Amino acid sequence: MLRTRGPGLVPSSAWMALSSPPLRSILDPPLGGRREAIERELKKLRAEREELDGRIRLLESQLEAGPAGFNGAAAGKGVGDDACGGSGACQSRVGNGFAPDGSLPADMIYRYSRHLLLPDFGVEGQRKLSQSSILVVGAGGLGSPLALYLAACGVGCLGIVDGDDVELNNLHRQIIHKEAYVGQSKVKSAADACREINSSIKVVEHHHTLKPCNALEIARKYDIVVDATDNLPTRYMISDCCVLLNKPLVSGAALGLEGQLTVYHHNGSPCYRCLFPTPPPVAACQRCSDSGVLGVVPGVIGCLQALEAIKVATGVGEPLCGRMLLFDALSARIRVVKLRGSSPDCTHCGENSVFTEEDFQKFDYESFTQSPMSDKAAASVNVLPESARITCREYKKLADDGEPHLLLDVRPAHHFQIASISPSHNIPLSMLEEKLPALEASLKEAGEGSALVVLCRRGNDSQRAVQLLREKGFANAKDIIGGLQAWGQDVDPDFPVY
Repeated sequence: MLRTRGPGLVPSSAWMALSSPPLRSILDPPLGGRREAIERELKKLRAEREELDGRIRLLESQLEAGPAGFNGAAAGKGVGDDACGGSGACQSRVGNGFAPDGSLPADMIYRYSRHLLLPDFGVEGQRKLSQSSILVVGAGGLGSPLALYLAACGVGCLGIVDGDDVELNNLHRQIIHKEAYVGQSKVKSAADACREINSSIKVVEHHHTLKPCNALEIARKYDIVVDATDNLPTRYMISDCCVLLNKPLVSGAALGLEGQLTVYHHNGSPCYRCLFPTPPPVAACQRCSDSGVLGVVPGVIGCLQALEAIKVATGVGEPLCGRMLLFDALSARIRVVKLRGSSPDCTHCGENSVFTEEDFQKFDYESFTQSPMSDKAAASVNVLPESARITCREYKKLADDGEPHLLLDVRPAHHFQIASISPSHNIPLSMLEEKLPALEASLKEAGEGSALVVLCRRGNDSQRAVQLLREKGFANAKDIIGGLQAWGQDVDPDFPVY
């Protein structure tokens, strides 16, 4: 019996026709169904032959195109920073789909046929996309699906910039990378993956972190910039760069179980500084490495960034200019809110702005935001005197010597469940003040004169905890410098780092 069908579902009889039974079961059916079975098998084989013919035509066209058909590089070699001369260079390349006379070869019609069938996209949309150049800043959780889809959809020239290497803890969300690339350049890994999907496009590798000293030189070669980074100073820098170069900026962010997306500096939309002229407090800025992120969330936002970049490149649809898309993974809710317009008083894109390229290159974005530009470097605090701190090696000696003490771990409970030093007592920093009576009782149980040593993940929250404890009368409380990260590096290399 046929059950209720939703979009994309097929009846059971059609589903069985799509499967591929062994050849023997096709050739040895009951007598009455023999002819029908052979016809089905012939139909399947003809479809497979058609697909193979299409692949052969694609490879032959690349051979005919010569070096340009291989991204302008020998097999296995990357295209360096100087390989992209801007959208003009990308437009003139043979091998990005369209021939010099503007026609689309048969193999490219076959490759992009589902695009060409769309009335709102069609041949003209594909032509504009193949003539566009897009720079992806960051080959991480956002940049992974973003770069893959731009490559698959046929962008003419795809630039990827990132200075990091692939790490094992990237792979749950950065789907462009593989285990085999751990320890290698993210840009190389991402570029190789994009070329494997579409060898007819040009992929340019920028093997360094985007900074004020190189951002203008790199970004001016592209039509569109996509921000797929993970820190505040870089967001300001990329926005300022795009304002100076008059480039549209597709900006996305993902953290925890939420994400957001908008298009800056395009069709009258504001720049990042229009909305945030003053950076938020450091305490209000979170990063994936501190707060975590569910792997699929940056995947969702990265896919939407690719969509917005394609819309901007082709003029199809309405990009998120002056609007912001908000995604909540837990409730599966997507909202689009209106943003205020560009500010005429903006110091960078306003009518009276005097911000120059020279000013940009001298601007200290880390000082401006009080945050590091590196995603790996955590903002450190220094609120305790040296006498109130000990190293992890000093704590190990204290413990090995059997000196009475209480080790207080002030990480959140779910962090404590990941890994901990035993024995230790867990009271999250957010609950410390209300738990002081219980802490005092535990300290007495540890023995008279016991030391109170405080630990956290990186040595920041432990300082704040010791500061509070000393104010409340725990005069001998001390924190461990560098927290569990230092413990894993200097004392126990087998301790799990997260």
